[in-house]
Parts: sequence; structure tokens; C-alpha cells
Amino acid sequence: MGGKNKQRTKGNLRPSNSGRAAELLAKEQGTVPGFIGFGTFHSDLGYVPAIQGAEEIDSLVDSDFRMVLRKLSKKDVTTKLKAMQEFGTMCTERDTETVKGVLPYWPRIFCKISLVLQDHLIKETPDTLSDPQTIPEEEREAKFYRVVTCSLLALKKLLCLLPDNELDSLEEKFKSLLSQNKFWKYGKHSIPQIRSAYFELVSALCQRTPQLMKDEASKVSPSVLLSIDDSDPIVCPALWEAVLYTLTTIEDCWLHVNAKKSVFPKLSAMVREGGRGLAAVIYPYLLPFISRLPQSITDPKLDFFKNFLTSLVAGLSTERTKTSFSECSAVISAFFECLRFIMQQNLGEEEIEEMLVNDQLIPFIDAVLKDPRLQDEQLFNHLAETLSSWEAKADLDKDDKTAYNLEKVLLNFWERLSEICVEKINEPETDVKSVLAVSNLLQVLQKPKSSLKLNKKNVGKVRFADEMPESNKENEKYVSSEGENSEGSDLMAEPSLTHSCSDLISPLRKKPLEDLVCKLAEMSVNYVNEQKSEQHLRFLSTLLNSFSSSQVFKVLLGDEKQSIVKAKPLEIAKLAQKNPAIQFLYQKVIGWLNEDQRKDASFLVDILYSALCCCDSHMERKAVLDDLIEVDLKWNSILQVIEKACSSSDKHALVTPWLKGDILGEKLVTLADHLCNKDLESTVSSESYFSERWSLLSLVLSQHVKNDYLIGEVYVERIIVKLHETLSKAKKLSEAENNDSSVSFICDVAYNYFSSAKGCLLMPSSEDLLLTLFQLCAESKEKTHLPDFLISKLKNTWLSGVNLLVHQTGDTYKKSTFLRLSALWLKNQVQSSSLDITSLQVLLSAVDDLLNVLLESEDTYLLGVYIGSVMPDNSEWEKMRQSLPMQWLHRPLLEGRLSLNYECFKTDFKEQDTKKLPSHLCTSALLSKMILVALKKEIVLENNELEKIIAELLYSLQWYEELDNPPIFLTGFCEMLQKLNITYDNLCGLGNTSGLLQLLFNRSRENGTLWSLIIAKLILSRSVSSDEVKRHYRRKEGFFPLTEGNMHTIQSLCPFLSKEDKKEFIAQCIPALLAWTKEDVCSINGGFGHLAIFNSCLQTKSIDDGELLHGILKILITWKKDHEDIFLFSCNLSEVSPEILGVNIEIIRFLSLFLKYCSSPLAESEWDFIMCSMLAWLETTNENQTLYSVPLVQLFACVSCDLTCELSAFFDSTTLDTTGSLPVNLISEWKEFFSPGIHSLLLPLLVTVTGESKDTSETSFQNAMLKPMCETLTYIPKDQLLSQKLPARLVAGQKTNLPEYLQTLLNTLAPLLLYRARPVQIAVYHMLYKLMTEFPQYDQDNLKSYGDEEEEPALSPPAALMSLLSTQEDLLENVLGCIPVGQIVTIKPLSEDFCYVLGYLLTWKLILTFFKAASSQLRALYSMHLRKTKSLNKLLYHLFRLMPENPTFAETAVELSNKDPKTFFTEELQLGIRDTSTLPYHIPHLACSVYHMTLKDLPAMVRLWWNSSEKRVFNIVDRFTSKYVSSVLSFQEISSVQTSTQLFNGMTVKARATTREVMATYTIEDIVIELIIQLPSNYPLGSITVESGKRVGVAVQQWRNWMLQLSTYLTHQNGSIMEGLALWKNNVDKRFEGVEDCMICFSVIHGFNYSLPKKACRTCKKKFHSACLYKWFTSSNKSTCPLCRETFF
Repeated sequence: MGGKNKQRTKGNLRPSNSGRAAELLAKEQGTVPGFIGFGTFHSDLGYVPAIQGAEEIDSLVDSDFRMVLRKLSKKDVTTKLKAMQEFGTMCTERDTETVKGVLPYWPRIFCKISLVLQDHLIKETPDTLSDPQTIPEEEREAKFYRVVTCSLLALKKLLCLLPDNELDSLEEKFKSLLSQNKFWKYGKHSIPQIRSAYFELVSALCQRTPQLMKDEASKVSPSVLLSIDDSDPIVCPALWEAVLYTLTTIEDCWLHVNAKKSVFPKLSAMVREGGRGLAAVIYPYLLPFISRLPQSITDPKLDFFKNFLTSLVAGLSTERTKTSFSECSAVISAFFECLRFIMQQNLGEEEIEEMLVNDQLIPFIDAVLKDPRLQDEQLFNHLAETLSSWEAKADLDKDDKTAYNLEKVLLNFWERLSEICVEKINEPETDVKSVLAVSNLLQVLQKPKSSLKLNKKNVGKVRFADEMPESNKENEKYVSSEGENSEGSDLMAEPSLTHSCSDLISPLRKKPLEDLVCKLAEMSVNYVNEQKSEQHLRFLSTLLNSFSSSQVFKVLLGDEKQSIVKAKPLEIAKLAQKNPAIQFLYQKVIGWLNEDQRKDASFLVDILYSALCCCDSHMERKAVLDDLIEVDLKWNSILQVIEKACSSSDKHALVTPWLKGDILGEKLVTLADHLCNKDLESTVSSESYFSERWSLLSLVLSQHVKNDYLIGEVYVERIIVKLHETLSKAKKLSEAENNDSSVSFICDVAYNYFSSAKGCLLMPSSEDLLLTLFQLCAESKEKTHLPDFLISKLKNTWLSGVNLLVHQTGDTYKKSTFLRLSALWLKNQVQSSSLDITSLQVLLSAVDDLLNVLLESEDTYLLGVYIGSVMPDNSEWEKMRQSLPMQWLHRPLLEGRLSLNYECFKTDFKEQDTKKLPSHLCTSALLSKMILVALKKEIVLENNELEKIIAELLYSLQWYEELDNPPIFLTGFCEMLQKLNITYDNLCGLGNTSGLLQLLFNRSRENGTLWSLIIAKLILSRSVSSDEVKRHYRRKEGFFPLTEGNMHTIQSLCPFLSKEDKKEFIAQCIPALLAWTKEDVCSINGGFGHLAIFNSCLQTKSIDDGELLHGILKILITWKKDHEDIFLFSCNLSEVSPEILGVNIEIIRFLSLFLKYCSSPLAESEWDFIMCSMLAWLETTNENQTLYSVPLVQLFACVSCDLTCELSAFFDSTTLDTTGSLPVNLISEWKEFFSPGIHSLLLPLLVTVTGESKDTSETSFQNAMLKPMCETLTYIPKDQLLSQKLPARLVAGQKTNLPEYLQTLLNTLAPLLLYRARPVQIAVYHMLYKLMTEFPQYDQDNLKSYGDEEEEPALSPPAALMSLLSTQEDLLENVLGCIPVGQIVTIKPLSEDFCYVLGYLLTWKLILTFFKAASSQLRALYSMHLRKTKSLNKLLYHLFRLMPENPTFAETAVELSNKDPKTFFTEELQLGIRDTSTLPYHIPHLACSVYHMTLKDLPAMVRLWWNSSEKRVFNIVDRFTSKYVSSVLSFQEISSVQTSTQLFNGMTVKARATTREVMATYTIEDIVIELIIQLPSNYPLGSITVESGKRVGVAVQQWRNWMLQLSTYLTHQNGSIMEGLALWKNNVDKRFEGVEDCMICFSVIHGFNYSLPKKACRTCKKKFHSACLYKWFTSSNKSTCPLCRETFF
């Protein structure tokens, strides 16, 4: 057969198994046995195939059934169980024929299964079911327990499913099972699952085979009844079911167990412990259990039932029961069920009746009243239900003895109940919980039976015979079976009760209950009157709520006389006389309500309502309440009365006429007036004093009943008007006053009103209120004086109102005054020019909130209509555009983007308006924000409003962009727009681009100016393509005749036009330039306009037609001949018209562009025209300085200087090659006449302009001419600079060796390095740079006066520069002083700090240039001065704050890697004036340039500073210098040695670049000295090492001295290596000449001041350097000779 897992032989399609063997057997026998039944012996298993042969069998049996039958033959229990479930399902679902095919196979399987079950229960053990050797004990046992449980449950299932007629066939089988003792032991098994299954099987056996169980009574009874205290939750349900079945099935079961000794004690213990947490499971079985107990077992009955019920009640007091609602309910249900049953069974037996009421029921109720945890309505409902059943039975059987007995029981119950209730209430300090329990009990007892709510959970609930059936509960079978089967039971004997009777309170209850209530009420009111007991008063309130009758109120009044105040109206007095409830209300309740110390009076209001219930009509109640609120009731009481009415529809119905009445309405309007205008005297009242009253107002406005107001609508309107009036005054109060004002309360009231209202906004007053709320939120705090918390409240309030508004149906906008008025108000706000940034932000935020709510409206047109209402009309837009200041024109005019020939600069920023935004900006921002919100939905705006709004926003943005120096508040405005996403890109994505372009183009053609620039901006920012624009200018002729709009449009489009397009425009212009009269030359449609367009085309470098340019030039020359008075040569401009100024500006502009872009040579006459005109215009510029504030004059000055600058640049760049094409005398004329003429005008002009100007900003229009003027001055030749005759400027006490004219020039120009305009600083630097090399020679001439004094000699560089440097150092200390060295500072270009730093660095460049031009002796003196002032140290610290971490040029990143990257150290700094593209790199590059110069020209001083600096700075400087500067300097130093032309007599010098070495060979006679100088990697910071090469004829000591000297010179002298070698050679030469060394420094020539030893000692005759001696004396504190130690004279 083979093992399970072996590979099947190839081709063997079927497994070898017993099935095939059976098949062969059948074939061999050749017969088909018939159907054999359910045999039960192993020798005859009953399996016979229905027909012969496996193939036929397979074809008849369904494949799914075949699979299931195979599974059923497996050994595994789980597999079998699942297969059985499948088999059962398939038998139900498949058709009959299919199931018939399976029948022959079922008997054998069935017999086998039943045998297996019996074997599992009787024979098997854990060790026989599983292999002990391979499976652990725990797993073996677990499997065994599962098998036993399943087997028991399978037998139960079998019993339940088999029909009665087939049960007999299994009787033998079950008999054999029940005869086994092992089976009965399963009832005591340790595993709860097995016990549970066992009891389930017992129940099934009792139900299906009762006779078998009766036969085994001696085993069944003990097995089940003695397990009655099993407290396992798994076992209990099955156990108790088995108990009841046992009692029902086996009548003599009590013969086999001792009930009193074995069963009842166990039951009693379990019940006393509250069912041990299983009350919900066990207790529903208790009633059926005791109902099945025979009388013989329960005798004596009194003791048995008493003990049983006592145990039940005791179980209720266990902690576990108290904490669980379901457990508690089960115990209470069981108690009342058993009590009713016992009473029913023993009615007429007085002892038992008394025991049940006096010893059980009353103590039980008393216990419950004492314990709050048990005070559940469930218990009181059970009690009421029990009483109802007794009362109903007594009412039905009136003349019967039963009725008599029941009445007696009830009478006894009410007496005893009254006693315990009185006991609870009759205590001065009665317990709150007890009082509450009594009142709850009485309330429940007062209800008719139909309103009782018993727990409807699906538990075993008993229905007694006097109840109508509610539903068929699961366990009713026990009762019904008891009724049918038990002889002693009389449960079903009571007749039924009808529904109609159950809805009325029985007379048997009514009288005693009323008596009890009256007694308790009287007792309570006595305690209240005598001891003011709060608890008793609350109890009284609860009592009256349920028992409000005249009788009770009479009892409450007692013997008191009617003492109503005489002042009361007659109507009230009569009513009180008639109605004790009203009398009690006036005499007692009002007094209690008005007691101040009482915090919670709601229960007193309940008494008031109880009294009102006793009135006969609505009018009586209204009269009473109207009277009460006039005088008697305080506001907080009125609030509570109305709150109660809102909380209960019954109470509201009682007081509706009063709520709607005039008296309450008028009183509330007066209250609103008082609260809104609370004066200072009212602040003494507490906060609650006001909050209660505001709560009342809020309540009457916001509470609705059936979509109607609580009070009359007219009064609601009047109250809202009062609130609105108060809010309107809020702006006039200060913030502190508003903090205390009623605004906060009004917000709360209005919020509640809007939140709850439906359709109420049709009231005009509420819309006015909403508008004011919105306005307060849409204005800034500065205006409204409201604190933040109030603004937040106001916002929530108006949003709730608008939310209500938009959800109304119909045409919201037309109906709503709020929407119309708010739109108008917004329009006025933004057009009033009274908003600053903060105000606008607040306004936009409020509008954003408003529009987001409007978006939710179902009316799709609402938002579009609203935006249309805010939108200004065309004339309003035009007015706002004209009110924008005109400074924006400055830049387009200067840059030649637009041309003007009239004066239009009337509007300007006024001082007082420096924070107020122009109305155009506010309006465009508001509308842009609105369409951004609106277009979240597909909302269509009418009349191209979207395009118009976008166009106006673009106008605002372009206006701002063109301003020179926009004020901070305008910059803030643009930043705000960015944050709010109000940008062109965001808006254009929403609109129609072509429609917008058409609109812009039309406006540009009509008005020009900014509209034209907007189109250029759109093309430049790539928001619009040139092709899109091209469609609008296809017909060039359409632009002519020229208007300002057409001219500006063409000028703006020029940069984007193709060459062909430009040629077409030029072709239109050329004829127009010819043959004009004087007037035509100056007009827009004449010379001015057409020349302006030509210039715009020329400016884009697209005209390369030399003939055309020369032709235009000839036309201009013709104009000069014909109309010379138009040309403004050397004249006063104050009386010149703007038209003439405009045409001159265009002519000058053309000449500048002509020089720039015309490559063909000019004739001499053309040169004369250009140069003479230039100088004449420059003279005009110089003569009209006072008119520079006029924009067109400033522009004239700019273009004049531009032309001068172009000419200066042209002649400065001429070379020998280019001069050939120029006229013969042109260069000499320029140098001798025109250049001096220019600079004699411009240099004094510079001095004058910088002396007068207050606004020094480079970008300011007033300083526009500084750029071209200063750039021109950079071309001034040195000789002309020296020959300038400036007014003398000398400083008293200033030490100087300079001649007066030079000192004047220096004193005039140097301070301008402090001037806050970059062009001036750079121009001055360039001029002084040319002079710096001149200055040292004047100090050289006076050198003899220095050097021999007895202190370290020092000489200051030019005093004017040093005093300037001192000022600059103070300024830079403020800018950079607080920043650590090494932390890089970025200086904002063109800022004030930028000019300070620029001036400082330029000053140092000049000082270093001066230093380099000086001789080595002078350098020593200058460097000593710098050391003393520590100026260089300050510079070096500042440089390491300004130089970038990576000083590489940005564009070098893309260069090839094999090239050395360009850095700020390798590239020369070009300090241009007009090119501002490199401005961000100006300071970093300049700082690097200065550091480079410092290291090169003052290496010793830098080295000294570096060595003395702190470690952090030391490392930063070393790292940076080594990385970026050392290699550059080393290369330059080596290169300078290699290329040096300096010749030394007797010394040769060579350099090796690769090793950074310099080799010097000194030869004199036979002596040869070779020295090798090695530069360090961090040169010049590190020490230069000197190594020896050849040495011939020199003593070792002398050799060492010389090496030391050279090393000292190279380390301590501020010069190059060549200079150091020259000094050393001079020293050696002197030594060979016989001059002795100074015995202090062992050198002939002093290493610092280059002097020889001159000071001789009188004793030893040795000579010393003066500086060395001075140092010796000061350091040793002695005046003795260093050699002979004698006193030195």
C-alpha cells in the first residue's frame, strides 16, 4: 500500500486503498445485496453497496456528496464534525433524486458515527486518543476534553433532530450509555464545557426520552439537583434548564436527594450571595423552581418562604449586585415574581400575608430607600405593577373572599409604607437621597399601570394570569408546562383584566396615596416654615409637581388666614380667595423666590407652575403672572419661569398668553434699554447681575416654539433696535470702556438670535444690526477701539447672521438691505483714501469671510451681483487713477521707455499721507480678492468685470513697480498682496487672456503711459507671448497720426518687435522728420513724437543702417540751421516750454545712441555739430542747477551728461589704429578744448550738487544726473585734475607737506567718500586714485626731519584721508562691530550701510595705493603710524566679516574643471557706475581686493596681527588665506622676480615657480654667498625660510648673522622679496666697506627705518642705531651702554 507521502508510481492514476479492494470483492461475488438497516455490532457494520461496481456507484452519487462521505470516514473528529454539518446542509438544499442516490451509504456511516460517540464518552482516554510519545500531556488532555464535549453535544443534537417515531430505535443505545457510571460522573467534571454539555444532554434526554430518565431517577436526581450551586457562567444556563426538566420529568426526584440538608442550603447560600455574579442567568429560573416544589418538601411553608425571600433580599445587598444594573434588575424581578406567586398561592393565610408585607416587602422597600445605588425606577415599577395586579384582582372579585383578603393586604401595605415614608421625611436634617427616593417612589405609584416602563430585556420574565400577554418569552414554557402538568399549581386560575381598567388609578390606591401625600406635604411645609429646611422645600416641589390639587394646597395653607396685600387688584384678590393654590403662591412661594441667598430656585418655579395648574383658565394664569412680574418677581425668577416654559411643552401651553402679552413685552424692552445703557453706578452690581438679565434677553430672542417667537414679534423688533443703537456707539468709546461695555453681551444675544432664527431677517432692524456688526469687524482696531476678544465675538455673530441670510429662498440680494448697504459701504471705504495697510488687511479679511459664506447660497447670481455693486464705474476708476502720485514716470523717462513733452507732475506724496494707501490700490486689491473667492465656483461676472478688475490690479502693481524709492507702506502693501495670493498669475489663470489683452491694448492706445508699460511687462514676464500681442498691431498705419497713446504703445512694444516691424515703423517716421515748421518739430505728431519712436527702435540695437543714421543726423543739423532757437544752447530754462525741452531731450538721446551704435565714420562737420552741441547743452545744464527739481530739466541734465559721457568714453578708448579714421585735429581739439571744458564745468558742479542735496539716494530721481555726471568725471585726465581751480579748502592745524592746491583738491574730494550716493563715491575714488602717486614725493622731500629722534619714528599718510578713515571706522563699528569675526555679513545694495562700507573700503584702497607709491623708508614710517593707530587691525577684522566664504565667480561653475576657477582675488574689480547688474558682488569683491592689496603691500603688519590674534580668528584667517590668496600672491611674487628689470652689482637673482623658491648669489672678490628663499604655503602669513647654498670665504658666525639678517628683513619689512634682497645686499656691502654692525641688532642697516649706526658710546666708542638704543633703554629701564655697561651720554 505504501506510506502516505511516497511518490506515486508513474501512470498509476488512482491510489491503492480499501475502496478498490471492496470493488473487486463485489465483482467476484457477482451479487448485489439489498438494503440492510442500522446494525450496531462490529461484526456487521451494515455497509453494502447498492449496486455492483465502483464506476456505476460513482456515476449515481453526486460528486459533492462523494467528497463529504469520504470525509465522514476519516478518523479526525473535527473533520467528521464539519463533514456532518456539510452533509446536513446538502441534504436540505439538493433535490430529492440526488439525495436518494446517497441513501445506500448512510446507514453504515451513521452507525459508525454513533458507535464512535459512545466510544469517545465511555472508553477513550487522553492517552488512547493521542500518541503519548509524540504529543505533550496538555495537548492530549485538551483534545480529549474537546472530543468529549463535542460528543455530548452531538448526542443532544441527535436527540433534538430525530422524529419521535425513530427515537425507539436508539433506545437500546442510550440505555447502554446511561447504564455506564462514567457517563454520570461528567456532571462533576472539572472542565466547565464538559459539565455544560452534559447538562444540555440531560435536558434533551428528559425532554425526548422521559421514561428512560425516570428509570434512571436515582442517578439523574443527585447528579442534577446536588449541582444546584455550580457558579460557573458556562455551566449555569444548562444546569438550571436541567434542574427544571428534572423536576418536571421525574416526579419522585426528591426521594433520591435530601432537599433540606443537601439542596436548599446550597440554593440558599447561592441566592444569599446574589447569584455569585450570575443573577441575570439564574434568577429567572427561581420562580419556576419554587412553583415546582411539592408541599411536602416546603413544609413548614412560613419558614421556608421567609428564609427563601430573606436570602433573596440579602443577595441584593452584595457589592457585586449593587454595582451591576442587570444583576440588580434580575434580583428585584425575581423577588417580586416570587412574592406575588407566594401571595397568590397562600392568600387568606394571615401569617404568610403579614410575613410577606411586614417582614419582606416593606423592609425591602426601606432598604432600597436607604441605598441610592438601588434606587432605580425598575424597583418602583415592579412594586407599582405588583400593587396594580392586587388592586385589579380585588376590584374584579369585589364580593369574593379573595378581594377581601387582598384589600386587607393592601391596607396593611399602605399603613406600613406610610410609616416608613413619614419616618424618612420627619427629620429636621433629613438625607437628600432619602427624600429623593421617597418622591420618586410616590411619583411612580401615582402613574397608571399603562405608563409603567419595566425592563424589556430578553430575560426569563414570568407573566401572571392577571396580566395581558406582552410577548412570548423564551422561558414561558416552564410556567405553562407547570400550569398544565402540576397538580398543586393554580397560576392560571386568575381571570384576565381589561386594558381600560388599567389606565385608571384604583380607588384602593387613590385614597391612601392622597392621604400619604397630604401628610408628607403638611410635614414638609411645617419644617420649611419653622426651620427653613431646603431639603423639605425641594421635596415639597417634587410632590406638588406630581400631586397639584386644591386639596394638597389647602393642607399646605393650614389654618393661615388669607392675608394677600390689599394693594393687589380686585381680580387677583378674588382669585386668591377662590383658589388655595394662588393664595399659597402669593403667601409663601413669592417670599421663597425672592430670598437673595438662594442660588438655585428652579424647584420653586416648579411650585409656581404647580399652583398655575390649579387655575381654571388661561386668562387667570395670565392675570396672575402679569401681576407677579410687575412687582413681586425678580428678573432671575422671570428668567427661570420662561426657561421652564421652553423646556416643557405642557408648561409652555400654560403661560403662552402671558408670554405673548404686552406687559411682559414692554418690561423686556425696558430691560434691554437699561442693559444697553448701563451707567457707572450700575457697575457696583455683580457680573451675574447683568449676565442673568442678558440671558433673559437672549432666551426671548432666540427661543422659538413652532417657528414662532416666545414673545410678541413687535417687541423682538424693538429689542433689536436697542441692541443696534448701542453697537453703533461702540466706536466712540475707548478700548478700556469697550472692555466693560455691553458689546460682549450684545454679541452673545445676537449670535443666539441669528443661530436660531428662521426667516426673521426680513425684519429691517436685524439687517441693520448685522450691517453694524460687519462694519465693526471690517474696520481696524485703531478706529473701533475694540479689544481682540470682542472682535472675535463680533465676527462669529455676523457670520451666523449672513449664513442665515444666504440660506433664505428667493432673490436674496433684492430682499436684503444688509447686502445692498454693505456693498455700498465697502465701495466708499476703499475709495475714501483713508485706509492704511492694517485697515485694508482687516477689511479684506472680513470680505473674505463674507464672500465664503455667500458662496454657499443656492442663488448662483448672488456673488456676481454683489461684486458688481462694489465695482466702481469708468469715471470713478479714472478719477482714482488720476489721484495716484506721478513719480512713477521718473524711471520710464530716464530709461527712455516713454517720452513726454508736457509737465504733468502735479500730484505728489504728501507728508500727512505717508501711511494712507491711494484709493486705486485699495479698490483694485479688494475687488481682486473678491474675484479670487468668487471664482472658486463657476460664477460669471457681467460686463467684462473680471478683465476690468485684473487690468486695474495690473495698473496698481505697475505703478508701484515704477516708483524710484517706494515708501515702506507701499512695499508692505505689495507684500500683503503676495501673502493673499493676489498676483497677476493667479488672476490671469481665471480670466480670458485675449479679452484682457484687448482691453489693455485699447487703453494703451487711448491713454498711453502706464497702460503701455503693462503690456511690455506682461510680455517680459512671459505671461503673454509676442504672437498674442502681434494680433493687435498688424496694421502699422493704424498708429498714425501719432497721439500720446499710440507713441507710448509703440515705444513699449519696441523691445519685442521683429526687425521688419521696426523698419515699417521707421519708414512711417522718416518722412515725418522732414520739412517741419518750428511748431511741428516740437509736437507729438511731429518731430518730437517720430524722433522718440526712432530712438526707441535704435535703443534696441536693431538699426544697423549707417546711411539711415547719418540721414537723421543731417536732418537734425538742418533743424539747427532752420530753427536754432529750438536748440537749448547756453540758455536759461526757466522760461522754456516743455515741448521744446522734450524735443531737445530726444535730439540729445539720439546723438548718444548714434555714437554708441553707428559704426561708419563721421565727417568733420558732424563731429563739430555733436561736440559743440554737447558742450553748449552742458553749459545749459550747469547754469540751471536751481531747476533740477523740475522733472524735464532733470531729464535734460541727465541726457546732456549721458552724451558727454559717451563722448568721453569714445575718446578714452581711441587707439593708434582707430585714430586713423577720425578727422586730423579731432583728438587734439578734444584734449585741448572740449575735455577741459567738460571737466571745468562738471567738477565744480559735482561739488555744488553734493553740497546742496539733502536726498542722497542713488535711485532718487532728483539725483538721476549724478550717474552720468560722475561717470564722465572718471575719465578726467590727471593733468586736468591737477590744474583745476577749486575754492581753497584748508583745515587749521592739519599737518601736511602738500602744496596748497593739492591739499585743497584732497580736502574737497576726500569727504565725498562719505557721501551717501555710490556714483559720487566711485567718481571721487577714481579721481583721487590718479593723485595718490603724487603725494609721497612731498613727504620724501622732508624725510631728513624724521629718524634721528630717540623714539620710534612714525609718519601719517595724508591727514585728510586719515581723519576720513577715523569717521568711517566709527560708522563701521555700528554696522559690523557686534558681528563675530568669520561670520559673513551681506550688505543690502544701495542701503545706507552699503555706502558706509563702500566708502571705507575705497578709502583703504587709496591709502594702500599711496603706501605702495612711497619709498621703502617712507613705508616704514607710514606703517609705524598705522600700527600706533591700530587702523589696520580694525580693517582686517572687518574684511573677515565682509569677504565671502567662497570668493568664486558665479559663472565659473560651468567652466572646464581643468582651468583654475576665477575668484575675486584673480580677477580685477571693475568699479562701474551705470552698470548695476553686479551690485550684489560689489562689497564682497572690493573686500577681497583690499585684502589682496594689504597682504601684498603690508605683509609684515598682517603677519604681526595674525600671530597676535586669538586662536579661532587665527585658524579662520590661516585657512582662508591658504586656500584662496597664498597661491595668487606667491605666483605674483615669483613672477615679479622673474620679470624684474632691477640689476644688482655683484648679485644675481633667479626664481623657480614650481617650488616657490628664489635663489640669490652674492659675489665680491673671492667670496661667494648663495642663499635660497622658500615661500610658505600660507604666504605671506607664515615665516619665509632662508637656507644656505654655497658659502666660500665667509666665517660661519658671519654667515649665520647674514642669514638671520635676510630672514629678519623679509619677515619685518613691508615690501617685496626683491626689496628685501636689495636691503640685505646694501647691508652686506656696508659691512665690506668697513661700517661696523650695530651691536644690538647685529646689522649695519636698520631693518625698519634703514638708518646706519650713528650713536656712539663715549667709553667703548661702539656705534648703535638710534631706534635700537631707544628700544634698549625703554625695555631694560636703564641708560647704560649695552656693551661696556657705562652710563650712555
